[in-house]
Amino acid sequence: MIPGTGQVPPPAGAGPDVPPAGVGSGAPAAGVGPGAPADRVGWAARAGELWRAARGVVPPGHLDAAGCNVPSDRVLDAVVAHLRLERERGGYAAVPDLTPARSALAGLVGGGPADVAFLESGTAAMAALLGGWRLPPGSRVGHARTEYGGTLMLLHRLAAQRGWQPVELPVDGDARLDLEGLRALLAARLDLVIVSHVASHRGVVQPAAEIGALCRAAGVPFVLDVCQSLGQVEVRGAGASAYVGTSRKWLAGPRGVGFLIAPGLTPAMDAAVPTLGGHQWTTEDDGPVPQPGAARYESAEYDGPVPLPGVVRYESSEAAVAARVGLGVAVLEHHELGPFAVHAHLADLGRTARGVLDGAGGWRVVEPLDEPSALVTLRPPPGDSAQSAAVRAAEASLLVSVVPTARAPLDLREPVLRVSPPPGTPVETLHALARALAR
Repeated sequence: MIPGTGQVPPPAGAGPDVPPAGVGSGAPAAGVGPGAPADRVGWAARAGELWRAARGVVPPGHLDAAGCNVPSDRVLDAVVAHLRLERERGGYAAVPDLTPARSALAGLVGGGPADVAFLESGTAAMAALLGGWRLPPGSRVGHARTEYGGTLMLLHRLAAQRGWQPVELPVDGDARLDLEGLRALLAARLDLVIVSHVASHRGVVQPAAEIGALCRAAGVPFVLDVCQSLGQVEVRGAGASAYVGTSRKWLAGPRGVGFLIAPGLTPAMDAAVPTLGGHQWTTEDDGPVPQPGAARYESAEYDGPVPLPGVVRYESSEAAVAARVGLGVAVLEHHELGPFAVHAHLADLGRTARGVLDGAGGWRVVEPLDEPSALVTLRPPPGDSAQSAAVRAAEASLLVSVVPTARAPLDLREPVLRVSPPPGTPVETLHALARALAR
């Protein structure tokens, strides 16, 4: 029995279990939610306690959930059990049914299991999505200056190859998207909008629901990067055409797994590279494959392999399947705790962290102190640096991240220190970091 949840772990060797009653709807675990205990602070804190109780080991001083979070005992057991099953049966004979995992993951954004494709990382998911998107030359692709460096690299390469035009979306003083500015650019013509819900280097939560509404009203596809938001803040209601995300951060799944959720799949969307698992040679018949030089091969009507229906076109069939099983278990656990309880708890943690750390040793928090996220970034005072502070933190057995300027080349002028407490982090750990910053 998982402490405090009333849920029974899956049997050894099984894939992710069928979601218990309420899973997928955000229903909380037993003992978590308004009224149990009645006050908001109490039930949010209870989610943090249960999250910690599900882990026999948490690295001391771990403040890097935004980099790589700590999987639960149940996730670890599921990964190991599936690896054992592959050894005992053979990998192809041990392929699990990941439908419950897909359902649980899709439920966090308002999609269905058929909308989910597993890949190796969030970066791989973004590359698969944008790399095969058939936008014509001259297409205008909107992004904010806070966009992730890897996505900017990809976008600028595709723009150079295909004649796309990147368009910077306006933001306010907190780097939050200016909705009226977006409205004006949509009216002037955008063909695609890409937004990171929460940036890797700044804990500001973008108004995804409002952005989605504006894009839908203008008939413009909207891609939401949820690598730093899914599991931390509410994503449902964004109404994006596609979401890209990762396992290892706020969902606390294994490394090496990412995902693409595409409820708004269109004929223009295809994977960058065709695969036998996601494509077929022709839609006309089962005849021989056209050969180079053949009339049909050279015909303008022949477009090569065509995608199968749904997002299977994006999914890599060869993968670390045990890690996908682990992600499925992690997402089910998140549902069992109650996403809204976890979100509230993390927002409280983030506010507490900013209050404790802002001003310590002259360091200043970048985002608003009451921002409802647990991703906290700090700018150094003169004479100090993020790298030096991370060394002092490590000497105090505290794990934090240094975010280099390459992570957000249009927004960062110097590296920042990132602090991202996982659920259940003791306040004393934050005070210990404040002391390290002040040294």
